[in-house]
Amino acid sequence: MLTEITNLKEVRELPEFDNHYAVFLLENKDLGFKGYISIHRKNPILPSFGATRMWRYENDTAALRDSLRLSRGMSHKAALAGLCCGGAKGVIIGDPTSPDKAKFLQEYARHVDLLKGQFITGTDVGLAQEDLAILRRETPYIVGFNDNSTEFTILGVYSAIEVCLQKIFGSTEVKDRSFAIQGLGKIGAGLTEMLESRGCHNIFVSDIDSEKIKEIKRKFPDVKVVEPGDIHRQQVDVFSPCALSGVINKISIGELRCKIIAGGANNQLAEESLGEELLQKNILYAPDYVTNSGGVIGVFDEYSNKAYNRQSVVEKVCKVKDVLGKIFSQNDKEKKATNIVANGLAEKIFNHF
Repeated sequence: MLTEITNLKEVRELPEFDNHYAVFLLENKDLGFKGYISIHRKNPILPSFGATRMWRYENDTAALRDSLRLSRGMSHKAALAGLCCGGAKGVIIGDPTSPDKAKFLQEYARHVDLLKGQFITGTDVGLAQEDLAILRRETPYIVGFNDNSTEFTILGVYSAIEVCLQKIFGSTEVKDRSFAIQGLGKIGAGLTEMLESRGCHNIFVSDIDSEKIKEIKRKFPDVKVVEPGDIHRQQVDVFSPCALSGVINKISIGELRCKIIAGGANNQLAEESLGEELLQKNILYAPDYVTNSGGVIGVFDEYSNKAYNRQSVVEKVCKVKDVLGKIFSQNDKEKKATNIVANGLAEKIFNHF
């Protein structure tokens, strides 16, 4: 059952609700399936884009709030990436390691199909590349088959880091700089590899998965492993959050010992006001939805073009440097937090669909 819940009082009063275009409850009680799709903004002539995650949410409200928050971030991300689509997000409540995963994905895809192309989705946390085939069997509104969204996300994060290094240190060179990378999933591990390949060997890493730690140490014996709760406390040039949301919060912000924050995680700031605190602490923050926009640029290109042109996508992803340059320049002039500057630039775009 697909039920629009946009106008329910309890939905509209959630802090993450931002006059969303549409919010849907997905449910099949017989299967024990439940999830949400939130469409933040909708271009009248284009679908809204956003990946789907499957997670063990604490409760239904936590899942709904995550979909609202992440869909809003996708609108910001698409706008500043130069894409003409609105943002959206799908979440499935469940354990991604469960034997019921395939059944849940099939049911979810049937719900996506009921939206008749208003929402285009792919894989996020809890879903793997091989899950795309399961989704596509039920609906055509699936992207990510070029298997390049991770590559382009990493490229965008690295490009953002170069812009930040240039601003703070006057050089994009990474070999003499130090990094703390939180999370060794596809983005964190890929960023570690990219930094190592460019001569940087002063890298701290953390992850809650011991197998990922073993794998990164096997590949790069020089990386320094720290406990997940300590990674943000490292005295480094760049802290790169590449795990889940809210790593910069009222507690952790006082423990930061970095000069730059630039990473692949979504919603790194637990509250928007923390951007101002980072500004006061002279920590340069690269807004996450600019830094990690490479993935959506890749899948939007896949949706829009029959023929895949890798170099064309690379050029679009590397424009993150120009966007950050504009944000940092306005930040210097107006002395506003970088996230507030970025929000303003994005909202001028997507609020005029």
